[in-house]
Amino acid sequence: MNRLILKYASPATIAILAVFAWVTYRRIAAGGPGAIVLPAAIAVAVWLIGTFVFIYLWPRITVGGFKRIFARRGLGGGPIPVNTIYAVPDSSSQSALSGSVIATGTDDVLYVGGWLDVSAGPQILHVPGMGDRYFSVQFTDPASGGNFAYVGTRTTGTASGDFFLCKPEWAGETPPGMTRIDVPHKAALLIGRVFVANEDDRHGAYELAKRIQLTPSVR
Repeated sequence: MNRLILKYASPATIAILAVFAWVTYRRIAAGGPGAIVLPAAIAVAVWLIGTFVFIYLWPRITVGGFKRIFARRGLGGGPIPVNTIYAVPDSSSQSALSGSVIATGTDDVLYVGGWLDVSAGPQILHVPGMGDRYFSVQFTDPASGGNFAYVGTRTTGTASGDFFLCKPEWAGETPPGMTRIDVPHKAALLIGRVFVANEDDRHGAYELAKRIQLTPSVR
């Protein structure tokens, strides 16, 4: 979705501006007291509506797009069910050849991705011990598009750990030894990165990435 928007953003913008300019020209050519007032009112309305759509709806559209892509075709290994994390075995440039939605310009990480939903109950995120290897898992709020939590080298360390993911109003106890993370709107996009030192290190990085998993909390 984002690729299509970026690809056709300029032509679409030019077309919209051309139509607006033509309407303005026709109004001015026709004369009358509303020749300037109406185009100005239209411009203000478009600006207000556009601002609202961009601020309020754009994050929902873009983050929600990941959910639809995960559910329909996944990241190269088929559809990814909700509350399942998939580790991409290929580098970003290799993933780009298959049209992966999280393909980027860097080849020094392997990506993991999934869609979290705790509306039916808490989930547990397990991460293996990473030693001195960099990794991170970011939690993105589908309502705002902002990242509200991180698990990884810079925030929680590289030791093996379990994280209790639940909705904010969850009143139960956090299981011993786990860290609680509240999910503001009961769902989140999870994108993780595991560092790869070189091609010989790729298999080891992938084996660790596969061990980043979500499981239901036993009640």
